[in-house]
Amino acid sequence: MNKVLLITAAMIAATTALGARNVATTVWFKQPAQTFHESLPLGNGRIGASVFGGVDEERMVLNESSVWSGSRVDNDIPGGYEHLPEIRKLLAEERYREAGQLTKKHFSSREKPVMGRGIGTFGRYQNLGNLHLAFSDGKGDVKNYRRELDLETGLATVTYKRGKTSFSREYFVSAPDEVFVSRLSGPVSFTVAMDRPERFETTAVGDRELLMTGTLNDGKDGDGLSYAARLRVVGGSVKAEGNTLVVNAKDEVLLLFAAATDYRGMAGRQLTDPVAATADDLDKVAKKSYAKLRAVQKADHEKWFNRITLSLPETNNSKLPTDQRLAGYRAGNADPSLAALFANFGRYLLIGSSRPGGLPANLQGIWADELHTMWNGDWHFNINVQMNYWPALVCNMVELHEPMISLIESLVEPGQKTAKAYYDAPGWIAHRATNPWSYTSPGMMDLGSAAWLCEHLWEQYAFSLDKQFLRRAYPTMKGSALFFLDQLWEGPDNNWLVTGPSKSSETAGKAPNGDRSSPCYAPTMDMQALRQLFANTLRMAEILGVDKALKEELKAKRARLAPNQIGPDGRIQEWIKPYEDTETTHRHLSPLYGLYPYYEITPETTPELAEASRKFLDKRGVGQSTGWANAWKINLWARLGDGQKSWDFVHQMLLDNCYDNMFSQFRPPASPKSRRIFMIDANFGLTSGVAEMLMQSHERIENGRVKSEYCHASSDTDPQFSTFNFQSSIPLIRILPALPKQWPAGKVTGLLARGGFEVDIQWKDGKLVECVIRSPLGGSCTVRYANRTEELKLKKGESRKVFASVS
Repeated sequence: MNKVLLITAAMIAATTALGARNVATTVWFKQPAQTFHESLPLGNGRIGASVFGGVDEERMVLNESSVWSGSRVDNDIPGGYEHLPEIRKLLAEERYREAGQLTKKHFSSREKPVMGRGIGTFGRYQNLGNLHLAFSDGKGDVKNYRRELDLETGLATVTYKRGKTSFSREYFVSAPDEVFVSRLSGPVSFTVAMDRPERFETTAVGDRELLMTGTLNDGKDGDGLSYAARLRVVGGSVKAEGNTLVVNAKDEVLLLFAAATDYRGMAGRQLTDPVAATADDLDKVAKKSYAKLRAVQKADHEKWFNRITLSLPETNNSKLPTDQRLAGYRAGNADPSLAALFANFGRYLLIGSSRPGGLPANLQGIWADELHTMWNGDWHFNINVQMNYWPALVCNMVELHEPMISLIESLVEPGQKTAKAYYDAPGWIAHRATNPWSYTSPGMMDLGSAAWLCEHLWEQYAFSLDKQFLRRAYPTMKGSALFFLDQLWEGPDNNWLVTGPSKSSETAGKAPNGDRSSPCYAPTMDMQALRQLFANTLRMAEILGVDKALKEELKAKRARLAPNQIGPDGRIQEWIKPYEDTETTHRHLSPLYGLYPYYEITPETTPELAEASRKFLDKRGVGQSTGWANAWKINLWARLGDGQKSWDFVHQMLLDNCYDNMFSQFRPPASPKSRRIFMIDANFGLTSGVAEMLMQSHERIENGRVKSEYCHASSDTDPQFSTFNFQSSIPLIRILPALPKQWPAGKVTGLLARGGFEVDIQWKDGKLVECVIRSPLGGSCTVRYANRTEELKLKKGESRKVFASVS
């Protein structure tokens, strides 16, 4: 009786504390989850768990980042380069259908990614399994149920009362200890089981452990990757019954879960014996107290999450459970803080799915409840994996960007073979999508996507100024530049250098002869990405003092790249010629790459191109769309300085692209193809978009010109078109560049600007109240708010308030 009273008292105290939770960092419900999209996701970058919180039966979806079917094979088919002259001749003559036929024939691979429900050697990311707890310890009605995820500390909780007994459960996944921990307080009585849809065997190991093992399909109907999942019960009395455990405890019991695979590739643990590894992981933590396990996990999680704080105004709607809160918002109830929760949730998911030394966050981060994940749960790099990492730098989590770097580096060696086999070219190339075995073969021909990847190499340096990292990244950047330098060819109508065969991602224009321009040559995005790639390679080489001849070639060829063009309709042109747009509301916004994430188009430096970009967005970027497309639009409108348009798409995502647990939804509910699909990229894209609305950092502007190395040409007669200054520029930090009226007040701290500056901003009544700039590294920057500008030169560790009299 005393223990029950103590538990009840603790529950009352906990409930009081829960009631005071931050509405911008808490996801909570008054009922268990019925679907995966209502579960509470936990992760340490490698192990994922999704908590449903059932009362009679608890289900937890289990994930491990390297659980992939498929296998490493050589998919290249040599000889495509022999047909490049003919393909390029057809492209130049606008005979796109014939060029496409030849490209498909000679630039294919032995086996392409399987996008349906089939199995191939490319493989797909899979659910590891499910952990089931069947309870027999309660009778009567359930009262005071609450299921909560605390984003700030990475803790999920379930609390309720049944009869006269109060129950509580706590869950977290620890990165330092490599385990998923569950604490159940009661008294409790339940049976534990583990399973997955296929290829598994679960056995009891003694009376306190379950071990689930299996080997996945290698794509050739053989055995591929092997995995192990092990659960150990600490406390209470436990008895094995077949392949389950029966647990009874008068007060509390701990469940410790470890998982491992024998994946050996771009990153991860590189194990050969996952069964032994899981036993070792559990042995290391079995004697640690719950308090110690929790303290270590909490400190580890908070060191990332607390680098940023974000709050927006609260309303009565903000106090509701998350599903009711979303429903109220969709019914018209104001709730600015809901956008802050959505943005903070993106940061939380990156902490949970991307850690140094591990695999990068895939299309679902690490959370998946099925074997046949959509688009293989892979790494698409015609926007998706890049968007996954958009918030990493600006949200001050530079270290969590490292898995993205490892992904890019992993493509170099196989990409060199692919470049030689298909193009007879130096350097390396990859084609739109890859897997854990670094697939680089063609099949999807939007070449600029590989250059886009390399943006992340420079940007990590731009935010961190880490020269050791620069030395590491330069060979990869150089290899990409070498490939594209070799593959440029002179277009038919002028002396511009162009790419091709290539694509403007997943769409095509209509040529005068009726052909669809897919493949095409010189899509606008390719040219923008190559201007950025060549500029960043040059700047790296200059800083490192290497490759003088290469720098000269980069300068010369960069000056001849086909420029941005404005079509007859006033919009930025997507293709080399003003073809009819065959999909006027298509999800991809490829010719706006130069606006975001690149910044060769800005309202200040290229007003005509900025206006042409605005017109493109006004036509292409309207109506319901995919989650990631709407997230991209938030960032694009922010770069144009239009806070209202940015907010429109934050609003649209909360209406159409957000599940009850805040996972992003690929398609809007009303779509004809309304299968409920979770894709994590939009979560990350929204987070970066909110950051862009509040703070941007780019190149310094003087007298309407950018004082930097970047070329902002719209034609080859532009005086900047052939000039190039590779010296580092002083970053311009814009404060509240796209603030919407719906966020009249708020505060954000810890945003990271290029040059390593940290920025705190507070505003009220739509106007800046306080801005503090900190410089952990030391350096100079220009800070701008509205029409006011201040120049700062800060010592290492110095901070300064700016615009002190602005309010």
